[in-house]
Order: sequence, then structure tokens, then C-alpha cells
Amino acid sequence: MRKILIVGGGYAGFYTAKKLEKWLRRGEAQVTMVDPLPYMTYQPFLPEVAAGTIEPRHAVVAHRRHLKKTTVITAAVSKVDHAAKTAEITPAVGEPWTVDYDVLVMTAGAVSRTFPIPGVADEAIGLKNIEEAMAIRDRMTDNFAKASNLPPGPERDRLLTTVVVGGGFAGIEVFAELRSFASALVGSYHQLEMDDTHFHLIEAMGRIMPEVSLKSSLWVIKDLAQKGAEIHLNTQLASAVGGKIELSSGESFESDLIVWTAGVMANPVVRSTDLPLEERGRLRVQADLRVINDDGVVVDAWGAGDVTATPDLTGAGVGGFTVPNAQHAVRQGKLLARNLVADLRGETPREYIHKNLGAVAGLGLYDGVYQNGRLAVRGLPAWFMHRGYHGLAIPFWDRKVRVFGNWIFSFFLRRDLVGIPDRDVPRAAFERWASRPKA
Repeated sequence: MRKILIVGGGYAGFYTAKKLEKWLRRGEAQVTMVDPLPYMTYQPFLPEVAAGTIEPRHAVVAHRRHLKKTTVITAAVSKVDHAAKTAEITPAVGEPWTVDYDVLVMTAGAVSRTFPIPGVADEAIGLKNIEEAMAIRDRMTDNFAKASNLPPGPERDRLLTTVVVGGGFAGIEVFAELRSFASALVGSYHQLEMDDTHFHLIEAMGRIMPEVSLKSSLWVIKDLAQKGAEIHLNTQLASAVGGKIELSSGESFESDLIVWTAGVMANPVVRSTDLPLEERGRLRVQADLRVINDDGVVVDAWGAGDVTATPDLTGAGVGGFTVPNAQHAVRQGKLLARNLVADLRGETPREYIHKNLGAVAGLGLYDGVYQNGRLAVRGLPAWFMHRGYHGLAIPFWDRKVRVFGNWIFSFFLRRDLVGIPDRDVPRAAFERWASRPKA
């Protein structure tokens, strides 16, 4: 049997493994998938997790529950030597070890791309994984509780000021969802009013949401402005040291919740391989998802998803490549599995081509925007389209039922406003009161 090693268990890696289980014949290949996390995160739901409309565990899919024929290793791949066809695996606990393989599949995804702005690494929270979304929710609920005990002033303003950096889909969605979440939180505190809260979105470009038309993006700006949120276009974050926000426009204010959504980059694990990368650090692949270098195809090396620079044969991609989103990663993962099976059987792999089905975003409860070509839908209909699409797109019926259940219960029972700010320090109460031996 040939040994197939999949590096990364996100959209592309998970769907590659799942489809290989379906299409491989008994004894045809042995599949191993390695990822530091034991689950795949459905990232389009992270804004709603942060806003309390989806339970965090319902937005993730456990690897071992759904990959019955795949050997799942919860650890990090720290080095790949494709010339020798070996990979070094480093677990969270224990010594690293080396595995050999016959076919490599690189689907390690992307991580948040940041810049050396003072204070960002120390103060900001990203929005790439479920833990970050949970931390954002807990921080906001804790800040409101603290602010309700303070008189009007700078400290209360800092606690009630939320900043989102990045005006792409992820940034706008979490910005709008948090503003909607704040309106629900305010109703629980008679000491606070919505006018006490402050929401700032910082975008370096001259517009937001490049995936939709300019007209739709301007509508989103107007819609958010009417809700009391402020969007700073053509503005860069200059500093966030100690939570003090300094903008390139000269404006300055303080915030205790800074969410960073200003772009992604290929997982740095690809830099620890001998595989060819392009100038942005992404793995070079051709349209059939085989890795290539200047001399042609790199034998037995494949890649898909955000970690790769995959040609967009529709001509719509930025720079000629598919954009890093779930829509492409899922479809590339499925095609990659099909191509791996075809290659094992001496057949010709297919090229990846997928025309964008449009873009849909939620803007808080009962509000959204959808764009497909010249067709634009806004408001409540787009919100229903957003929930319908993503509710059906999350894999497996157990996840779909749980997510739709979240929405139904929230509609009748109202949004769950409980935060657990001490989640990261669960032993704090025990340590405080625990008896210790006398000196």
C-alpha cells in the first residue's frame, strides 16, 4: 500500500481525507492526517460564536468522529524532507519522531497576517480559530460587567470601546455581530445605554468588502453608521500599546477589545520544507493541484487550500489565483482526493475550476448582504440567505441540526448573554482557597 500523508486538518485536508475514505479501494493506500488540533473549524461561524448566537462546539467538526479509516495524529509537522520523503512530527508532549510517506498532501491552511505595529502582538485578538472567537465573547461580556460598576469617564469608555482592524468579510461580519451583541448586553444593565458604547473599524484601503460591488459596500457603511458604528477608511493603525489606539489620521482613543482581521498568510510550516514557494510564501501548484517548480511537476507532492497559490482558471482570482476562502478550500479538497485516486490508478488528474457562487455576509441579527455579479440583496432577505447557506454548508447532519437548533432557540428564548471570563484560568478559584502545608 502507498502511504499518503496529509499535513493539515482544515477544510482542504479534512475533505481530502474524507473523500479518500470513500473512493479508495481496500488495501489501495494508507492515509495519515496530521494537525495540531483535533477538529476542523467552520470559520464562517466565528463571528456568530463571538456574538453568542452559536455554541462554540457546534462550529467545529471532530476529526476522529468522522474519519474512521484515516490515521489521525494530533501534533504539528515541524519539518518535511520531500527528497527523502520523510516528515518530522512534534507532539505537544513527548519527543518528536519521523514518519516516511510515498505521497505528500500539503493542506496546512493559513494563519493571521500581522505587521510590526507596536502593541498589536500584545493586545489584539485574531479571528482564525474557535478559541479566539470564544475569547472575544468572554472579553466583551466581562467588560460590560466591569463598566456597569464605573461612573462615566475614561476607564468606562475604554471598556466599552471595541476596535476591529480589517474591512474584509471577516472584519465586517465580526464588527457588525459584536455591535448587535452589545445592543443585547446593554439591555441587561440599567446603568448603561447604547450611546455609551463605541465601535471603530479601521481599514487601510478606500473601501470595505472588495468581494461585493462598491454600491453594496457603501450601503453596508451607511447601515453600520446608522447603528452608531464608525468606519475609518484610508486609515492605518499606528500603535496599540497598552490598548491606546493611535491612527494614521491623528485620532487617538483607548480600547480593551482589539480584534485583528487584516488578512492571512500561508501557514509558516511550508517554510520548513524543501517544496517550491512563490514570492508570498505559498506553495506553488498547478491547476490539477500538483506541486510544481521551474522544471515542472514535483512527483508525489500535492497541495490545496489557503497554503497554496492555485491558478484561478475562471480569470476572476486576484493576481490570477483563487482567493483564500472556504468555498475554494472545500472544493479543492474534494478534487484533490479524486485526483490522488486517479493518479494511483494511472488516470489523468482533473484541473480545478470553480466560478464564484457569490458572497454573502451577516451583519448582526436580521441584517445581511448578498452579491453575485450585478445581483445584490440587502437586509433581512440576505440575512436569511446567509444563515440558510452556511447552515447547510457546515458538514454532517449532527452539526447542521445543532446549528439550526442554536438559531431556533435564540429566536424564541433570546440570545445567550452569559460569558465565562475565567475560562482561561480555571484553577484560579481553587488555588485561592486551597490549603497549603505550613512552612
